[in-house]
Parts: sequence; C-alpha cells; structure tokens
Amino acid sequence: MSLDELSMFQYILKRLLSTLPVLLGISLLLFFMLRMLPGDPAQVLAGQMASPEDIKNIRQQLGLDKPIFVQYGIFLSRLAKLDLGRSARTQNPVIKEIWARLPNTVLLAVTAITLACLFGIPAGIISAVRPYTWIDYLFTSMALFGISMPVFWLGLMLIVIFSLVLHWLPAGGIGSWKHVILPSFTLAAFVVAFITRITRASMIETLSQDYTTTARSKGLKEQVVIVKHALKNALIPIITVVGLQFGLLLGGAVLTETVFAWPGLGRLIVDSILARDYPVIQGTILIFGLLYILVNLVVDLLYAYIDPRIRYA
Repeated sequence: MSLDELSMFQYILKRLLSTLPVLLGISLLLFFMLRMLPGDPAQVLAGQMASPEDIKNIRQQLGLDKPIFVQYGIFLSRLAKLDLGRSARTQNPVIKEIWARLPNTVLLAVTAITLACLFGIPAGIISAVRPYTWIDYLFTSMALFGISMPVFWLGLMLIVIFSLVLHWLPAGGIGSWKHVILPSFTLAAFVVAFITRITRASMIETLSQDYTTTARSKGLKEQVVIVKHALKNALIPIITVVGLQFGLLLGGAVLTETVFAWPGLGRLIVDSILARDYPVIQGTILIFGLLYILVNLVVDLLYAYIDPRIRYA
C-alpha cells in the first residue's frame, strides 16, 4: 500500500469514526424534541373513544410510562445493537419499514440529481461562455424562477398539465418508469437552479485565469479550452453543490413524495409524525443523517480524484 493510499484509508476511517458522535448528537436532540411535541402517542393509537385503562396499557407497552432519561438509555442500548425498535403503528421492525421505502427514495433522488446535472451544468457553462447576453439572461431568469418556485405548486401544476389534461403520465404512485418522471422533474427543477448558478460563477472565474489564456494562445480549440482546462478546474465547487443537494434530496423530498403519493421515506416520516410513531421517526431521521454524512464523505474523496494537488494527511 502506497503512502497516498494509506493516508486516504486513514482519512476514511477517521471520518467514519467521527460519524458516531454526530449520530449520537442527532439522536439526543431528536429524542427529547419529539417528547416536547403536543399530543400523546398512546391516545393517538388508542383512538378518541379509548378508556383511560386502555391508554395506560398502551403507554406501558410502548415504555412511555418510564422516566424520559430511562427511555433514552433503553433507546441507546438498542441502537448499539443496530436495533431501531418496532413501529408503534404496525409493530413491524423499524429497519424493515425503512428498508421497504429507502430504494424508492434513492431512485427518486438519483434520477432528480442526474436530470439536474444534465441540464444545470451545460446551462451554467453556456452562460459563462456568453456572459451578459440574451442566453445568459434567459438561463439566469430560469434559475431564479426554479429557486423561487414552491415545490408543491410545481408538482400540482405538472399533475394538472400532464396527467389531467394531456393524460400522458400518471398523477402519482409507483409502478413503472412513467411514475418517476413527474416527481423527479419536480425535484430537479429546484436543484438545477443551484447547479446552474454555481457552474456559471465558477466557470467565469476559471475562464479569467492565466492558464486558460495560455491555452488559447497555443491555438487550442475553444471547446478544448472550455472542457479540458476551464471545466476541470471549476468542478470542485460544482461537485460540492451537487453533493449537498443530493444529500438534501435523500432527506428532503417530503413535499414531493406527499404530492405524488410516492412511497418513500418522506411520506413515511410524515405519516409517522401524524401518528406520533416515535421509533419510526427516530430511525428514519438517523438514517437520513447517516446518508448525508456518507454523501459528504464521497464528495470529499472526489476532490482528490479531480484535483491531484489535494491530499489527505
């Protein structure tokens, strides 16, 4: 194993170990903040017509009759065994509930970030190559529109146009590739605006550097200068934004999944909050935190691959 490989291995190991206190902090804040929410989970599960005895029995079954610090200790002991508990609604293991919906959320997030990159990066490059022209103003206006537009409104408009009026695509649910199109475009519209703006800013700065001027003076084609010299050196901030937005898509597609009835983690956590299903809420948000940390780790590792000057000591 070379010195660079050893350094990178040590860096990855250190980053993975650092996730433990982060997840512990997330669990601590999450556990006590959930208990501050109004409403009694036992009352929600028992129903409005339940007797006080029924509610008391449910509280004992859920362990809610114990002191809150004892409850947290029990939660940590189970978490150390990779046991996220059981859903208060379905009595299924929380990990089973999450695993059944995680692939749907990942599929939606990957499709959305892919579409955002396919549209956003070329739009940013074109805007940077032709700054302050009509095409630059067009892409900038579209980016501003994408950032300002509410996700739920765009989702509803797409449903009205492509499902109710044109009858081209299904309005919601899951089943075929057609069901992925509308929710992924809804998510991508917001992300593509960020990618377009950061690509434009980074490319404008890179195109003004001396090495791009030198490349042009050597007689290289403009496409070679833009792609090989300018874009390659502008990728670091672009990848940073793509990684951050991908992490947000994994954990922040709640509105989109709700509008399109997409059976992902976003809908699971909304349903669990309404039902005061503490184990599912805690487990889902912990998984969100872990995925976000792993995405950031992958982004950090890509830095060294793109820019050989970056090393991990």
